Amino acid sequence: MSVNVSDATRDDAATRVVLTGFGVFSSIGVGADEFAEGLRAGRSGAKPITLFDTEGFAHANGCEITGAEPERWIHHLPTETLGRATQFSVAAARMAVEAAGVDLDDLRARRGMISIGTTDGESYELDHLVGTEVASGPAAMDPTVARRVYPNRLSIAAAQELGLSDVEAVTIATACSAGNYAIGQGFDAIRSGEADYALCGGADAMCRKTFTGFYRLGTIAPDVCRPFDTDRKGILTGEGAGVLMLESLASARARGARIYAEVLGYGMNCDAYHQVAPNQDSVARCMEIALENAGVKPDEVDLISAHGTGTKANDVTESRAIHDVYGDTVPRTVSLKSMLGHTMGAASALAAIACALSIHHGFIPPTINHRQTDPECEIDCVPNQSVEADLRIVQNNGLAFGGNNSIVILGKYQEDVR
Repeated sequence: MSVNVSDATRDDAATRVVLTGFGVFSSIGVGADEFAEGLRAGRSGAKPITLFDTEGFAHANGCEITGAEPERWIHHLPTETLGRATQFSVAAARMAVEAAGVDLDDLRARRGMISIGTTDGESYELDHLVGTEVASGPAAMDPTVARRVYPNRLSIAAAQELGLSDVEAVTIATACSAGNYAIGQGFDAIRSGEADYALCGGADAMCRKTFTGFYRLGTIAPDVCRPFDTDRKGILTGEGAGVLMLESLASARARGARIYAEVLGYGMNCDAYHQVAPNQDSVARCMEIALENAGVKPDEVDLISAHGTGTKANDVTESRAIHDVYGDTVPRTVSLKSMLGHTMGAASALAAIACALSIHHGFIPPTINHRQTDPECEIDCVPNQSVEADLRIVQNNGLAFGGNNSIVILGKYQEDVR
């Protein structure tokens, strides 16, 4: 849970935390503008996987990024020394800084935090090493590839690329909720005065290991991901990175920054109920913690970005947990994984960016591939087409294996506190 700040100090611009820039790599768009267009259009990132050999699998669609060229945003580090996920992370960090309009020299003179969440780290590179070892023995493994596998490089390399030395650089490995964990950490650091700014988010690259694991669990969809649909058959693995620029309201005002949204609070818990199955009571409790921390009542929430994986168990459990908190007045509840696939550690970070863009631009992205809502879910998932909406408060759910739940509450920026 986050640091408690009294109501008296919450009004202080130094303790209000806002979002001023985003770095985005996704299968439906690169950069905030293209990403927002993809969300509004209900674009699908699903396509046959080409990143690794899928021979022997009956179906092998995924949400792979093609033609993104992260090296365009990496100016100082040799890209051949960076793994695929780290390239996404580093490029997204620079993109977020540039989008926020921050002078890098000014940033280098301030205390900061870089917090990047992940599920797989650099398992894409590890797949290659293992394949080489199996085929030709350990002596044939490429040392350059071996040096790419350290997951802490997701955050450290971003600091190196940007020349940031007065920073805490952390990689958070809480799987599919890790992006929200990272945002919560940055939120606390700014509110407590430990950091002047934070670059927070998540990154992962598609890899054979994770695809195979979900396939063996029977949770890879044969064609597309259909969250909350009666005919849903599972996830599609995806990849990408989302990095958010967090700073105090005072800082943003001082430099005349564009403010997309305000981070109102967050909640997290870990129930350790089961390796893969979500726990309804724990998920509901995490929502309550987040709302309490944000000072928000359930009837003030306009939209929920669900974890919404498209598996039978997750969608029902999450929907029921939402009803436990919201009763019969559940806000519209969408799943971006219908478009992006499951981007693992990047999932809740990309969803947080989507929530902020939706608040800023005034629309609700759809849940695509939808035909008929499962009566056990009982939600309005905004099927197939986006709708215009004046969003004031949005809840972003991140639920992970092992019961690692994290939820972030974002709000429309207002000069005066609600």
